[in-house]
This record gives sequence, structure tokens and C-alpha cells, in this order.
Amino acid sequence: MEQLQLGNITVEVIQKNIKNIYLSVYPPTGRVRISAPNRMDISAICVFAISKLGWIRKQRAKLKNQQREAPREFLNRESHSFNGHRYLLEIIQHNAPPRVNLQHSKIELYVRPKTSREKMKAILDEWYRGHLNAILPVLIAKWEKRINVQVNEFRIKKMRTRWGTCNREAKRIWLNLDLAKKPSECLEYIVVHEMTHLLERTHNDRFVSLMTGFMPKWRFYKDELNRLPVSHGAWNY
Repeated sequence: MEQLQLGNITVEVIQKNIKNIYLSVYPPTGRVRISAPNRMDISAICVFAISKLGWIRKQRAKLKNQQREAPREFLNRESHSFNGHRYLLEIIQHNAPPRVNLQHSKIELYVRPKTSREKMKAILDEWYRGHLNAILPVLIAKWEKRINVQVNEFRIKKMRTRWGTCNREAKRIWLNLDLAKKPSECLEYIVVHEMTHLLERTHNDRFVSLMTGFMPKWRFYKDELNRLPVSHGAWNY
């Protein structure tokens, strides 16, 4: 791995067998990384990095100012998010299989006595996953018609640096499990974003034009998502 030094900003450079160049800014410190094709000369990569200095500084400032979520302790009356709203956690011990109930202002987590914090987290994560598995087919079908593409498969996983990814060849999209905690319009924005990548691989002018045509308020939803407290996340160019 090589490094470029642009003033007080260190840029990690990784070259591998890819077609396009990617620039990412990672939390919590604003670490900068460029992934570039093997064929690309380091001087050309440097020119690219210099051209994006303004964008890099902007994203690092966002990371510095963005509120971070503290790790959840899974205690009674602890605040947990779902679908863009805050709920108080109520842990209810019972001698039966675990389950989760959503009430008006609380999330009821039914667990066996002496259930560990890690197990409670896994139970709640599966509940989040079930919610996404229920609504994503409807969202994808809606936007397949509007965008005129086909998604062969979607998957959900914990991602440290992205809200979603797209495999154009397999026509598969991945969504971050934490999107279950965010407002529904933010989830839909990420779905549209990844599906648009089936038409355009990079975040170029054509991609921006397509996104604006499909979802005119996409920038608002993106900003809303970036304003919300995060446990992970990154900005990728």
C-alpha cells in the first residue's frame, strides 16, 4: 500500500484488479483511501486526489461534527431506534423462546433469564432483519418498474463503511442492517441509489442526472441520513 501526502491529509492508495477509481473517507478519524486500477499510474492517482481535496475536507468536517451512537448496553429504558423513531427498551424475562413486540413508545424484548447482552443484541438484530426482509421486496418491485431494471437478489448485512452496495454483474444489491433504524424515506433512497448503479457504475454526472429523474428529493434524503447519529459509515465518491 502506498501513501500520498496532501498537506496535512494522508491518502492511502491501494491498487487492484478493478475498472474504476474509488475515493472513501472513513470514520471516526476521517481516514482517506483511494482504490485504483492496477493500470493507473501513481501520478494520475495523485492528480485525481488533488482534484477531490475540497470534497475530502467537506466529508472529514461532516465526520467530525456528526453525532456518534454510543454502544447499546441493553438495559431497561435504554433508547433504541426503529424506522426513524426512538423507543424505550423494556426487557421482559420469561421461560419461552425470545420475541420482540413493538408498542406505542417502547420495544418489548422477551428473553429467558440470564440472557447475555450479546444474545439480546442478536435477537433484536434478527427482528430488524425480519422487518427489512418484509418491506424490501415491495420497495424493489416498485422501483424496478420505474427504473426499468431487474434485481435478481437482495441481501442484508452489517456494513461498517457503506449503507449499501451493488453487484452489477449478478444484479444483486446489499443493504446495511442499520437502515431498519432509519426513516423509511432514507431506506428507500438507498434502495434507489443502489438500483441506479445497475444503469451507471460510478457517481458521475449521468448517475446524478438519473437519480434526480427518479427521485428529485434524493439529496434531501441523503443529507437527512447523514445528519442522523451513526455507529459506522463512510462517504464514498
